Amino acid sequence: MTQAWLSRIGCALLVVALSYSLRANDEQPEVLTVDHAVKIALANNRMLRITSLQLADTKEEYLAFKTHRYPDFKTYIFASELLAPISFTVPAGQFGKYPIIGPIPAMNTPITTPQQPTAYVVASVSQPLFTLYKINIGLQGKGLLVDQAAQEYEGKKISVVANVRETYYTALAVEDSISATQATMKQYEELERISTQYAEEQVVLQSELMEVQARLAQEKLSLLKLQDRQATAKQTLNNLMGRDIHTPFATSPAAELSAAEDNLQLAESKALEQNSDIKQAEITIKQAQNMVRQTKAKYLPDMNLSVQYLSPFGVNFVPTNVAGAGVEFSWEAWDWNRRKHEVNAKNLKVEESQVNLEETKAQVLLEVDKQYRAVHEAQAAVAAARVYRDSAREKLREVTAQYGQKTKLLRDVLQQQASVEKANSDYSSALAEFWSSRAKLLKAMGEE
Repeated sequence: MTQAWLSRIGCALLVVALSYSLRANDEQPEVLTVDHAVKIALANNRMLRITSLQLADTKEEYLAFKTHRYPDFKTYIFASELLAPISFTVPAGQFGKYPIIGPIPAMNTPITTPQQPTAYVVASVSQPLFTLYKINIGLQGKGLLVDQAAQEYEGKKISVVANVRETYYTALAVEDSISATQATMKQYEELERISTQYAEEQVVLQSELMEVQARLAQEKLSLLKLQDRQATAKQTLNNLMGRDIHTPFATSPAAELSAAEDNLQLAESKALEQNSDIKQAEITIKQAQNMVRQTKAKYLPDMNLSVQYLSPFGVNFVPTNVAGAGVEFSWEAWDWNRRKHEVNAKNLKVEESQVNLEETKAQVLLEVDKQYRAVHEAQAAVAAARVYRDSAREKLREVTAQYGQKTKLLRDVLQQQASVEKANSDYSSALAEFWSSRAKLLKAMGEE
């Protein structure tokens, strides 16, 4: 009986332990890599979705304009009641005089439409002919607007990705600073413990102990500020990813430099191939050339094949059904060279766009080269700062140990502690500069 109860109690304890273990695992925040953050942002970023909707709107306008190539059906109906009768007289012989019959009509004939409801129905079908050429050129221009909107969307994606990377790297750099500050706090806490003992033994002055306590309090304040910065960065990153700003997550160290980031020629070629500013400048040239074609098309007449139908109801002595088919023709024969000057202006726009493309390419290459150098300078600075930080930490460990053995003064420890804090700060700054430069390089290259 006792063994059975012990077995049951053991099973219950095992279940409780597993339950707490699972609950602890559930409460662990997700580990979010920078690539995963970029992927989430591309799927959910609200500003990116707005730009996507603007692109969809431009596509709908293109499809709407495309319908101008097809026959145009129009109907007009005017229903009314006469305010006064319509009366007129057909003179005798109005329709001719014939030898046997005589004049038609034989006498003056009054015709009156009484004051009653009337209606006029007008319908037409018009198919563009020469005008179709102008419509097709305009349609090409609308298609270029779609291409431009698509490139603006791509540019927005690159900006969002760059913002995600910079914010992520900021959170990562702050996390490194938090770790360094926490280590410094532990060092000051140990120093406070030893100094408190020494103060009781009257080995150190009370003012020296208070200085240690003041520095510890300052480090706690620094930690609080860093934690606030980290919370702000994480909330900003959550917002960029289009999710609740309070969603918890943990950062993960970034990957090493890619091949393009470590090869200037490859970085430049990728930038010329992918940068959205260059692609938009190329589209601007095509738009300017299309405007030249649209302006030259104004020299051509407008000609449409048209079918017209007219039917008046309630009006006497007029045909009730009138239909005809023919050609509509419109042409401005003389314009005082207005169209010539308009074409010249559009040609100048083409030349301006071509120069702008060359300038855009040059600016992109300048930015890529600048950020490439910044990345590698920052990478070297990080390596140097890491060595200096490790050396300062080791020196502090040695001085603290000597202070514990009463072979070093407290001011020696505090002086070395200040060196460690500066080394930590320099390392964190170098790391933040490296990641920021890396994000800017990837943006200049047009990388997502």
